[in-house]
Amino acid sequence: LRTTVTIEHPRTILSRNQSPDIPFDRSLNAYRGCEHGCIYCYARPTHAFHDLSPGLDFESRLFAKPTAPALLRAELAKRGYQCAPIAMGTNTDPYQPIERTYRTMRAILEVLSAANHPVGIVTKSALVQRDIDILGPMAERGLAKVAISVTTLDPALARKMEPRAASPERRLDTIEKLAQAGIPTGVMVAPVIPSINDEEIETILTRAHARGAREAGYIALRLPHEARDLFAEWLVEHFPGKARHVLSLVRDMREGKLYDAAFGKRMSGTGPYAWMIGRRFEIALEKIGFARTRTRLRADLFTPPARQGQQLSLFQL
Repeated sequence: LRTTVTIEHPRTILSRNQSPDIPFDRSLNAYRGCEHGCIYCYARPTHAFHDLSPGLDFESRLFAKPTAPALLRAELAKRGYQCAPIAMGTNTDPYQPIERTYRTMRAILEVLSAANHPVGIVTKSALVQRDIDILGPMAERGLAKVAISVTTLDPALARKMEPRAASPERRLDTIEKLAQAGIPTGVMVAPVIPSINDEEIETILTRAHARGAREAGYIALRLPHEARDLFAEWLVEHFPGKARHVLSLVRDMREGKLYDAAFGKRMSGTGPYAWMIGRRFEIALEKIGFARTRTRLRADLFTPPARQGQQLSLFQL
């Protein structure tokens, strides 16, 4: 696909949430749409807000926000700003291929590092290795951690599901490089797709732990709005013999529906199948030796950037 990029000029850059399902209350997305082309991506319906298709347009007609670093700096400098970790990679991947050109993510990290502001990153791209020189020192100060999304270890399946994302082996290599740099590194088995990649849970966790991952999480397949039909069409094309069975198991986890947005259900699902996945995951974490608690990032070191027009101190303490 030929990728086109439209420059977007948002007025604000941080998104807030009050969801009890996720461990952060603010996030930042430097791009809309994602070149990785993951068929299961729950962010696809957001392109419909721009009168674009959640299908090929989501993968090829992208929006970049080059003013994001400046907007972030202004946000952090506001009076009364309360510091808490910013999550990146929650909607679209901050290290998707166009980041090589725009380098917006790197500039954002430079702003966060200068302000001693904590950040948590989720990505499936090996490009995050480029910024180890920033993330490493931030991690030493307790300000950064990274989770690498590993959906499958099967290169053929990965090519079908995530056609322009890093290969499974490259992601494992990225886990190793980040861990070697002293950056707290985790693995996200996400999404868990019934009868497609669920059998790989223990293998993914084992391989990731061997390469240095010490935290782990999973998310059950989420198919909001247009993502449902797109995924169903993909199943029929690539797995015609089991498409009906896969969708049946998804409905088993979603109380008869293909998606349930209710808090407490949307990430892990409900019912016997969802319970089984959860127990398998917990047992594997215990057996393999993953950390029982997650790395807590520091917020007490935060130093707000100087506001525009603010006179800087002539003295250093």
